[in-house]
Amino acid sequence: MYLTKIKTMKTAFIFPGQGAQLVGMGKDIYEAYPAARAIFDAAEQASCLPLKKLCFEGPEEDLARTDICQPAIFTVSAAILAVLGEVAPQMFAEPPAFLAGLSLGEYTALYAADSMDLQTAVGLVVRRGQLMQSAATAVPSGMVCIMGLDEPKAAEFCKSVANGEVLTCANFNCPGQIVISGGIEACKRAEAAAKDFGASGAIPLKVAGAFHSAIMAPAAEELGKALDNVNFAQPKVDVISNVDAAPYACMCQAREKLLAQLVSPVRWQQSMEALIAAGVEKFYEIGPGRVLAGLMRRINRKAEVVSINSKEAIEKLIG
Repeated sequence: MYLTKIKTMKTAFIFPGQGAQLVGMGKDIYEAYPAARAIFDAAEQASCLPLKKLCFEGPEEDLARTDICQPAIFTVSAAILAVLGEVAPQMFAEPPAFLAGLSLGEYTALYAADSMDLQTAVGLVVRRGQLMQSAATAVPSGMVCIMGLDEPKAAEFCKSVANGEVLTCANFNCPGQIVISGGIEACKRAEAAAKDFGASGAIPLKVAGAFHSAIMAPAAEELGKALDNVNFAQPKVDVISNVDAAPYACMCQAREKLLAQLVSPVRWQQSMEALIAAGVEKFYEIGPGRVLAGLMRRINRKAEVVSINSKEAIEKLIG
């Protein structure tokens, strides 16, 4: 994609991360648009994975694997972006002021901003997924969604039940919803003790392991070797980093920020609040599902989110 930065625009493109996958994603777009087929074909070649079969047919348990769903979600988002560039040129006549993505989605945002090409982006997300899967397998660990605590209380709660294990805030999704991440026994204790600490609930997540925590340090170390070989171009649109909810000031920060992202909390709520404060009024969620639209309803109900995840959604957009 070729996006030109215009500071006065009040829209942002946002891209989903792991958990947005569903069997059948991207199939209708692939069948309808040559631009989508070109992206899928190129991503399959770059990843050496049967992405079309996995996205369109599953099975669900394979698609949910960290090492599969990350390149799969990226590819669907990239395919939709390519289609929009052809059939909805009005979206690019005045390009978005910002791009952002939740965890994996940050890589999609960097790709959309022309900071890296498709082959490089696919290679990175494949390697990232493999390394995160491996780190999760090495240490029994998990994640729990804690509801009803703010950031200081959630951090205090993690310390109170960690008992020597890793247990830390991993995702600040929206007000009243913080995901914590850590060793499996610590996660079990957290689930059991949450309401006594004042939380309104605790839900264990179906994930491979403790993402965005120190348990991912081995993955970050190895991913650094892959990032050493990437020369990121300056984004043509400001890209928001998950680590500090601020734009990349310089791509000399890219390696550091993408590695920090693996072991640090995703500040999604803060990122969206920063974009709204900067004047963004309309968000386009580009990729499978409607996870980000759901989070935005709890961050700021006045913000408009258009989810573009299907042929029908594209047709509605272009009228």
